[in-house]
Amino acid sequence: MKNYTITVNGNVYDVVVEEGASTGAPAPAAPKAAPKAAPKAAPAAPKAAGGAGSVRVEAGAAGKVFKVEAKVGQALKAGDTVIILEAMKMEIPVVAPQDGTVASVDVAVGDAVEAGALLATLN
Repeated sequence: MKNYTITVNGNVYDVVVEEGASTGAPAPAAPKAAPKAAPKAAPAAPKAAGGAGSVRVEAGAAGKVFKVEAKVGQALKAGDTVIILEAMKMEIPVVAPQDGTVASVDVAVGDAVEAGALLATLN
């Protein structure tokens, strides 16, 4: 068995390849490898000194961070845009779930994120 790490479109996959004798019959289908989180770049803005906030702002879909609209310390109302994601050539705004102040921005422009990934936090 050999282990390989493969990156496809920014997604990192760990795969295991088994070596075996060829019998002429096709090998049984192996289960698909689960994607492993891509390495994160440095945050776009420094995190608040007190740590991350208690309200999580998460990605609703997988995509790439297109624009960071909010800055640490900025006051937001529910529905204000925090981050804009790009997925399949569409811009998807990720909005504040409630009123609050931005405690941290945990992604940078160009980062690839999965659905449910933490983008920012609010207090």
